[in-house]
Amino acid sequence: MSLLSKLRLITVDVTGTLIAYKGHLGDYYCMAAKSAGMPCPDYNRMHEGFKIAYTEMARQYPCFGFAAKMPNIEWWRTCVKNSFIKAGYDYDEETFEKIFRRIYSAFGSAAPYSAFPDAHPFMRWAREKGLTVGIVSNAEYRYKDVVLPALGLHQGSEWDFGVFSGVVGVEKPDTRIYKMALEMAGNIAPEEALHIGDSMRKDYIPARSIGMHALLLDRFKTADAESWRQSGATVLPDLITTQQWLTKNQNEEQKHETVAAQVLNRMSEKLKMGA
Repeated sequence: MSLLSKLRLITVDVTGTLIAYKGHLGDYYCMAAKSAGMPCPDYNRMHEGFKIAYTEMARQYPCFGFAAKMPNIEWWRTCVKNSFIKAGYDYDEETFEKIFRRIYSAFGSAAPYSAFPDAHPFMRWAREKGLTVGIVSNAEYRYKDVVLPALGLHQGSEWDFGVFSGVVGVEKPDTRIYKMALEMAGNIAPEEALHIGDSMRKDYIPARSIGMHALLLDRFKTADAESWRQSGATVLPDLITTQQWLTKNQNEEQKHETVAAQVLNRMSEKLKMGA
């Protein structure tokens, strides 16, 4: 019996699973700076500055400021300003506002992203098979309202519902976001659901810990993939292979899940401790 015949719901991560970034962050920050008459910032410094600023903002105001009732644009304005400052660029307010508006507009559009070619057909195939398809993403509302539709991934044709951290105030790896997905799908039982993502910590472990099936995509041949496999996770290269895997006899998948169950508690404890 195939796993597909046991499922009623598939949930899918977004970035790294359905879509990817095009180019480098520095490309967009450079274009924005030039549009305000300023030199192009150093790419490496800008990348590092953004990583630090984003991490600090996510820690202080998680879920894009949901609990603090911070407007999305203000969250990003602070994050972008701190990114420039940490990279060594401190613009006057008028200049910064011109730069920020260009950046905020770019990342609220499809421009910096591309959908993997297998994303659209896989999601349509799953829905044609009678499955509910949900999005579970640590993203803000513009992914739902603008980015995904602009990339041809529409609610109602490719996916049925979305659980976005900036909208619901809970983010992966918190298992509550997966429980929300099960509830939104019609109170689906965890064993009737599969989550597909690209992070052991944020996708695989929390989904499995509440009883969902799970698998990881290794689209970019990451060095971590081998350790994922050794931990018992099912790791596949793309959604084409995933479709084939879902429809085959699942004897091998059951073996993987037996191994995964043996290590899941240990990995969950590490996650709780911030490992």
